[in-house]
Amino acid sequence: MASAKNLPAIFNATSQDIEMLLAAQCHLGSKNIQVHMEPYLWKTRPDGINIINIGKTWEKIVLAARVIAAIDNPADVCAISARPYGQRAVLKFAAHTGATAIAGRFTPGNFTNYITRSFKEPRLIIVTDPRTDAQAIKEASYVNIPVIALCDTDSPTEFVDVAIPTNNKGRHAIGLIWWLLAREVLRLRGTLASRDVDWDVMVDLYFYRDPEAEDQKDQGAEETKATGTEEAPAAHEFANTGQWEISGQQQGSFGAAPATSGAQGGSWEAAAEWDRAPTENWADSENPQPSAENQGSGW
Repeated sequence: MASAKNLPAIFNATSQDIEMLLAAQCHLGSKNIQVHMEPYLWKTRPDGINIINIGKTWEKIVLAARVIAAIDNPADVCAISARPYGQRAVLKFAAHTGATAIAGRFTPGNFTNYITRSFKEPRLIIVTDPRTDAQAIKEASYVNIPVIALCDTDSPTEFVDVAIPTNNKGRHAIGLIWWLLAREVLRLRGTLASRDVDWDVMVDLYFYRDPEAEDQKDQGAEETKATGTEEAPAAHEFANTGQWEISGQQQGSFGAAPATSGAQGGSWEAAAEWDRAPTENWADSENPQPSAENQGSGW
């Protein structure tokens, strides 16, 4: 299953490529199987999951890349994905290979109605899922456009010319297949010097990213920054409260003298008399006389 026997030695997959296909679960199909996908089946697990032959998958990736590289104008190749898991991969594939991308809903009449604003006349189309992209495949059949499709074990293969057997339901599997396809196209065109040279584009760029998860990450980062900026004022306030507590202790120590001296009437009564004494003196003196020190100051 690991090696493709029908390819020349130069097109053989490396062990790293096979490991990536297995890690992305490209070999896991569905429980149903379509009659035309039986040649790509390796075996069926006891739980009913059909396992796809990875060697056949690699053979079809190389074949599809040779078909794409045969198109003179890269813009005549149209990469299509209505599923969200393949939209990012389609856009990256178009950016790296020069193809035209249709990410999202496929407008009916894109290939048949020339009055449509988004009318296109591609020489080849590549679809992520034959079931969700059925409209594009149907219109391609009307105008004789070859079709390359990523097909699961239960995918319909009508009007599909080159079927790449893979798991087209997982986000990692879809992104990896598009990445391998783009790398093979660039190797055949000569953009990559040789097969020994690694492509500097990471496969993570082709994976689907959840917008809600990214927004939550951004909000978490903003909250972390906000809490970091508020830590300094909080520490300053704590220091101020500590100073006020110390001054309160000092006041308590100063206020302890009248409390201890007035032991006959109790500490609270003595403190109350000490507080009332100045008020009563000011009330008794209706015409207070300034002191000798304040007469010269004009008080």
